[in-house]
Amino acid sequence: MDSEQKKRLKWVKLFQEHGDAGKVFLKCGISRPTLRKWVKRYREDGVDGLKDQGRKPLSPPNTKVDPSIEKLILDYRIKRKLGARRLQIELQRNEEIKLSLATIHKVLKRNNCKPLSRKEGKERKFIRYSRPVPGERIQMDTCKIAPSIYQFTAIDDCTRFQVARIYPRRSDSNTLDFLEKVIEEMPFPIQRVQTDRGREFFALKVQKRLMEWGIKFRPVKPRSPHLNGKVEHVQKTDLHEFYAVEDLKDPKLSENLEHWQFHYNWHRPHSSLNGKTPKKHVD
Repeated sequence: MDSEQKKRLKWVKLFQEHGDAGKVFLKCGISRPTLRKWVKRYREDGVDGLKDQGRKPLSPPNTKVDPSIEKLILDYRIKRKLGARRLQIELQRNEEIKLSLATIHKVLKRNNCKPLSRKEGKERKFIRYSRPVPGERIQMDTCKIAPSIYQFTAIDDCTRFQVARIYPRRSDSNTLDFLEKVIEEMPFPIQRVQTDRGREFFALKVQKRLMEWGIKFRPVKPRSPHLNGKVEHVQKTDLHEFYAVEDLKDPKLSENLEHWQFHYNWHRPHSSLNGKTPKKHVD
């Protein structure tokens, strides 16, 4: 048994011991879909099922930019208007291609790609605020992606740790289900939840459950989405970086969203966190 098999066997044994995917997720740093995959293979084929099965290898750091990779870079640039750093992240996440920023800049320069234009206007000075303690305030919102596809999103004000799920509609029962997932997956206790004034959050059974959990409910003022700015921003990120490359009719869309959430929390650097990921900020 090689080292990778031993590591995966440890994940499976932990899950069998505790019966809680959340504990394995936080302790071992793997996504829930990944854990489910290895548990299923172990049940079907035992230890042999934990071997690698023809996975596409990651490109080495010194990958030469052949015409196909150059075309990919230009397609991402033209269709999604991504800067070099976003290109680097998206190529690694979606295509499993690792390239340095310098290499991407060379490709863009060689093809006479103009810098992305920014909206002109008066520069406004602003103070970036955030709560100092993880879990002190969780911003929560819903976003319609397509008919019968609504994303419920929660983000921690301090660490930017995100939890997201897809539901067929906005409802109090779906809000309760989502809240349970937020409590399970956030790696710290939650003190208060901040939302807009959507009916799905003000439902009586939602309010009663929050009181049972000892979580304070703090709705923002009417017509003040800027007060819930972090969750509004992360939903835009999800639209531009996840849904832009997904097939909304894919039956595995919910599972793919879980993979994206793991990438967002564990691997995607955030400028608001000085280049750290939310998980590193938690640690």
